[in-house]
Amino acid sequence: MKPQDSIGLDPINSLCVSTRAGRNLYFRYSCKTSQSALPAMFVRLSSFTILVALVGAATMDKRAAPIDQMVGYATLNGGTTGGAGGSTTTVTTLAALRAAITGATPKIVQISGIITGDGDTIDVGNHTTIVGIGANSGVTGGGFRVKARTNVIFRNLQLSKSPAPTDLIELQTSTNIWVDHNTFTSDLDHDKDFYDGQLDMNHGTDFVTVSWNVFQQHFKCSLVGGSDNTGDEDSGHLRVTYHHNHFFEINSRTPSLRFGTGHIYSNFFDNVLASAVDSRDGAQTLIEDNQFTNVVDPIETTLNGGFAVQRNNVFTNTTVGAIATGTLTTVPYAYTTDAAASVAAIVQASAGAGKVTGL
Repeated sequence: MKPQDSIGLDPINSLCVSTRAGRNLYFRYSCKTSQSALPAMFVRLSSFTILVALVGAATMDKRAAPIDQMVGYATLNGGTTGGAGGSTTTVTTLAALRAAITGATPKIVQISGIITGDGDTIDVGNHTTIVGIGANSGVTGGGFRVKARTNVIFRNLQLSKSPAPTDLIELQTSTNIWVDHNTFTSDLDHDKDFYDGQLDMNHGTDFVTVSWNVFQQHFKCSLVGGSDNTGDEDSGHLRVTYHHNHFFEINSRTPSLRFGTGHIYSNFFDNVLASAVDSRDGAQTLIEDNQFTNVVDPIETTLNGGFAVQRNNVFTNTTVGAIATGTLTTVPYAYTTDAAASVAAIVQASAGAGKVTGL
């Protein structure tokens, strides 16, 4: 750690390191944690520098957040590995895709080219990785559904224009899902209900990470919690991380979150037309190090009884209204943010299909 770096403790079990490079690194700790389990830190008081020698910590990496690493809630609850260790199948037709992704055995299914759907859902089995080959592989005119399943990964896919009521991806009563480096595309030419969601989660889905995706030209982007009346099954679940996504020309729901817990960091909200992050029905959100540019209602809590903690965000041509302050100030995993002022360039360079450097 260089002298120009700084380190501090959040009063609620969070260690934050701010580096000269403009990165904020967060580590969760317990008040009962022994000193040997925490990093060495400097505490500056007036003209004195007190070195608190706390040894045995992992090295603090000051580089940008890695683009090929799973971070967030999908790493918990045993982790998310998808079809690792299973057979690999390459598909080019809808029938072959449907057949390949069913069942509970580990499997990696590679899509080659764009498959045209039939408007219906494509159901995904347990322990499955679905990955696009190259920069232009995926599905148009249909969408995936993960229903009462676990351990699924979607990566490097072009997903577009699934007519309602089929979402491009729907997660229902499922756990441990990673949605990474995909491009979701619709259009704003049709009525707002012509398409359904680009990425929706409901009925107690849990432990999800949504990272390095592009969501573009859509009315109702990402709904987490399907109804105001599902608190019994959703409360205590719907834990989701959104990081390093590009929301471009979206009308609303980036995301809209009911009842659950959302960690939303280092995203680029770019021309959002009606509302961006909408925390509702008691949901707790931590919104940090994001860039909001030309966004109407960037953080909404007061209309529908949600909560948010917002910190280190940059708002450009964007007005922030009243926010009902929440209690979510730390999360139970390590993560690295990029400084909000750098997020737009970083996300535009590295988010979406065709940008993954390792699968």
